[in-house]
Amino acid sequence: MGETAAARFKPGQRVRVKDARPERIARLHLRTPHYVRGRMGTVARALGTFPNPEDIAFNRPATPRVLYHVLFDQPPVWNEGEAGDTLLIELFEHWLEEA
Repeated sequence: MGETAAARFKPGQRVRVKDARPERIARLHLRTPHYVRGRMGTVARALGTFPNPEDIAFNRPATPRVLYHVLFDQPPVWNEGEAGDTLLIELFEHWLEEA
């Protein structure tokens, strides 16, 4: 596991997942689920710095990026569940922006 000192976001910080659709422009390998793009979440913790799998999938040099656990309220994401139900998703920093 890599370094977390360079993490831009801190535990408890609200973030927004970029509402991007780069797969419409080119063939890509993305780990960011469609159902959280554009959604607000809360950083649970930084997991470390890892080579970007979006590059590794195409045998390109992979820039190390910080990976986070981000917590989302489940009902607004899937239109089901009860208050207090959550989703915990691993997201790379380049997909997150300050909320």
